[in-house]
Order: sequence, then C-alpha cells, then structure tokens
Amino acid sequence: MRPSSLLYLAAAFAPLSLAVAQNIRNTGKINEFYAQNCANCHGPKLEGGVTPGNQKVPSLVDDEWLHGGDDDSIAKSIKNGYPEKEMPPWSATLTDKDIRSMVIYLREQQFLFKQGKLKSEKLPDSFAGKTQLHNFQLNTWVGDLIEPWSLAFLGPDKALVTEKLGYAYLIDKGKRAPRPLLGLPTVDTGGQAGLFDVVPHPDYAKNGWLYFAFSDPQTRDGQPVSLTRIVRGKIKGNAFVEQQTIFQAPVDMYPKAGGPHFGGRIAFDGKGHLFLTIGDRGTGPNAQNLGVVMGKVHRIKDDGQIPADNPFAKDAKAFPTIWSYGHRNPQGLALNPATGELYDVEHGPRGGDEVNLVLPGRNYGWPVITWGMDYPGTPMPGSEGTAKEGMEQPVTYWLPSIAPCGANFYAGDLFPKWKGHLFVAALAAKELRRLEIKGDKLVNQEVIIKGETDANRIRDVIGGPDGALYVLFRERIARLTPAE
Repeated sequence: MRPSSLLYLAAAFAPLSLAVAQNIRNTGKINEFYAQNCANCHGPKLEGGVTPGNQKVPSLVDDEWLHGGDDDSIAKSIKNGYPEKEMPPWSATLTDKDIRSMVIYLREQQFLFKQGKLKSEKLPDSFAGKTQLHNFQLNTWVGDLIEPWSLAFLGPDKALVTEKLGYAYLIDKGKRAPRPLLGLPTVDTGGQAGLFDVVPHPDYAKNGWLYFAFSDPQTRDGQPVSLTRIVRGKIKGNAFVEQQTIFQAPVDMYPKAGGPHFGGRIAFDGKGHLFLTIGDRGTGPNAQNLGVVMGKVHRIKDDGQIPADNPFAKDAKAFPTIWSYGHRNPQGLALNPATGELYDVEHGPRGGDEVNLVLPGRNYGWPVITWGMDYPGTPMPGSEGTAKEGMEQPVTYWLPSIAPCGANFYAGDLFPKWKGHLFVAALAAKELRRLEIKGDKLVNQEVIIKGETDANRIRDVIGGPDGALYVLFRERIARLTPAE
C-alpha cells in the first residue's frame, strides 16, 4: 500500500511574519496566497516537492491523506499545522473563512487534475452507458434546439419544451413543431433571464391548465426592470390562450432587467399547492429579507391564492407567499412522490452548490452561511462561516461547483432500481447525477453521464410517461432507456 499524502499547505520552513502574511492575504485571492506561501514546498500545481529540511512533500491532488481528507480534517491541518514535519500552523495568519477558501481552492485543483487525467470523451448523439445499478442506452429524441430550459409531457406522445430565449415548441411523437407556440408573454432574455419552467397541472388531462415561469419585463421610472412571474393558460391549436397571472410581485420590487439569479422552477404537491423559486437576483441580503420575494421558495394555491397556513401569512412585515428563505439561486425544485418531501437544488458562489430539504419557515442561510467562497477567491463578504444556529444545513453540497439546475425524482418502471432516486442536471460540470436521499441524509451519489464540450451542458432531466428519462442538453433532448 502506498503511503498517504501529508497535508502541508505551507510556506517555507521559516514562516513569514504575521504582518507580511497579512499583507499578502489582503491581495484578496487565495491562489495568490498559495503561490506566495505554499508553492515552495507543495509545487506550483500542488504536485508535491520538498521542505527546506529536505523532507518529501507528496501531492495534494491525488486524494491520499495521512490526517484525513474530508473538508474539516484538511481545515484543521491548515489551522494547527504539523511543526514536527515542517508544517507550521496558520491559525495566527488566516481566519477560519480564509482557511475555508483554501480548502475550496484545493478541491478545485483536485477536480482539474482528475479531469486532465480522465479526459472525458465528447458525447455522441447515441451511446450506451453503464452505471452502478442499470445499464442504459442514450439516443437523441429531439434535436435543433437552442438552450432548452424545461420539458413538460402533455400526454403519452405529446410534450412541450421551453427555450431560454422565449420560445416554446410542441413535440408530437418525437418531432418538434416547425413554429413556436403563439401567444406567450413577452420575456426578458438578458443575462440569466428568460423563459424558464413549464409544468402541467396535476389534473391537466381534465382542466388543461399549463403553468409557465419567466422573467417579466417591466419599466419603472423609465428604466427596464424584471423579475420572475408565473402565468397559466391553455393550448388551443398552436397558441397559448386564456392566460392568467398566478404570481407577480409588485413592480416597485423588481430589480434591474437582465442580470443573475431568477430561480424559475415550479412544483406541485398534489394537494392544490404550487411551489416556485426566485433567486436573490445577485443581491445576497435579499435572501434574508422577508419583506421581498427574492431568495425564497414560495407556496401559493394553483389559482394564485395565498394559503392561510403559509408560515408568514400573518406576519405584516413578510411577503405572505414565502415558504422558506435564505436561498441563493434555486434552479431545481422536486417533490418526492413517495414521501411528499420537497427538495431544492441551488447554485452556490464559487463552490457550495446545495441540495436542501425544504421545510416551512426555515432559513437556509444565504448569504450569512455558505460552503463556497467569492468568485475572486476570497471569503464571501458578510459570511459568518458554514454554520449558524437557526440556519439549515444542506443535504449535500458540491466542491467545486457543478452548477446544478433541473432535478426530478424518478418514478417510472423501466429502471426499477432507480425508483425514488433524485436525478440532478449540471451545467458547468456537464453531468447527470443520481442521488439516493433519505430525508436530510445523502446515502449515495453517482455520475450517470459526463460530457466535455459546452454542447453537453445539461439544464434539466425529467421522467416521461413511458418510464424513460429525458435529458435536456444545450442543443437537444436525449432519451435514456435500458440497454438490452
């Protein structure tokens, strides 16, 4: 058995003075701190080296550790050091948030190292795959799409797909209509804005109601503003008719048009309630402010009325539709059909993407607590660490970020061993992941599909009425069936 790596993350044997180290840290980027203080021993690419006392320093990216390789153990090693092995403690120089940033930086470098070794192949239009529980066949189902965002099945052979740029197309037996659906609302498409989720009412076969989430463009004081809005209507021919607004915040609450973090997911609980997500719109404190709709999961009735038992319905200072708060940008929302439990999947900053068990009235912490750091490689401004009393912990989080998006529980019969598992689409990582979750505990996690190019960014995944899994790539929809 080859020896495990020692965690050194240090400068040369003689540590810098506190004043000098503090000055380096204040440049603001953790990679610069590593280059100045750690690379002498660990190597510029964390590949290992030797200490001034000529002790060998193994690689930091091969995932072999002597003192524990989980996040807490690595942070402890950085903080306390191992002076007998020429690893000085950094507790007097780095704050806990700085040390957390170093752990995230290390995880990112491990990921890049593994990616360089694996060199994942570009995904063809059709291929077979093997997983822990099932083998599958992937085939392109519908092509010639531009950034598809959501897919809704309207019957055994009919579906509707939305595209970010504001279009929706009917699909009949795997063939996309030549023209987009008419009558859709005007959509803001700047930045991360666009046409988002489309979800049929649980009794769609009887009532025909179809729900859309989109970034609603408005004007305030002569300036363009926009925010997530929900409408419902019905399809007649190739047109969206009988439209009704189901959720819309006051226009004076709308931020500047375009920009980030709209949320945009919808889920029904089968009891007459609709859940929807709205991101913080790039302003973290929104998520903790109960007086605004941003950074929240909301609950309304399927006709837009506000349930009397919502957790803040009687709070005059809170927006009455709020179900939970402290969310950054939840772009995935899924109800477990077997348990009725609601989960959201949301983007963290640099690291710290989360899956949360969403409970009424709970605070999920953003931006006060986070498992990520700011994009320049510095601790998040205003963050108080990774945990705080009264704030919920995620079921799981990802380092580095995978940019998770759509998520759904599999409830079909074609893959019996996948039944009840949560499937998560990932944009940046270009992955489809399978998660086994029991309440607030992650039991197992597996990458089902892994791509390389931007064409393999995955926005959503949903089970079809035929039991197949449908995966929304950047330019197509693929269908997963069991491999013979």
